Amino acid sequence: MPPHSLDDEQRITLCEVLDRVLNKGVVVHGDVTISVADVDLLYLGLRLLLTSIETAATSGALPENSRTLWRTNDGVN
Repeated sequence: MPPHSLDDEQRITLCEVLDRVLNKGVVVHGDVTISVADVDLLYLGLRLLLTSIETAATSGALPENSRTLWRTNDGVN
């Protein structure tokens, strides 16, 4: 059986996907627990936010005191 081919309208490049992810943002949340005989030995909690700094600043995802860490390069020193 031949593989399905996508026409030009259905193809999305990696650059387009990255642009969409950074523009909108992605949140990954997960938990991993390692246990033996119903005794929890290790717990890992994961919370990851992937977005651009501009999107995070406009959406309020950055704490107020951390916004001064990022400055735009507008040519003024």
